[in-house]
Amino acid sequence: MASLSNYAVRMARLSARIFGDVARPTDNKSMKVVQLFKEPPMAQKKEVYDWYPQHKIYYALTQKLRYMGLFRDEHEDFKEEMRRLRKLRGKGKPKKGPVDKPSLALSYRTCG
Repeated sequence: MASLSNYAVRMARLSARIFGDVARPTDNKSMKVVQLFKEPPMAQKKEVYDWYPQHKIYYALTQKLRYMGLFRDEHEDFKEEMRRLRKLRGKGKPKKGPVDKPSLALSYRTCG
């Protein structure tokens, strides 16, 4: 068989570079590395960075629906009731503002 001309070899390499193939024949181990570098990084794959649900969005949505009366969250109802009962017992946060500090009354005892 006749070997490829210099031009044909160069065109084959250029074609491989353009279409993302390997320029020279490689073994399976090296091809695995080539395939790994071909695909996008793990951090850019949607199934990786979008793995967990959007809890903040769901929480805000359920709070808004709860406020409108379209969603019932028994745990939030329980927490609200506990807060209300604590306030009735006087267990709420202290009021802000100027605080009257008791004056220190010092009595000196004298000997005699």
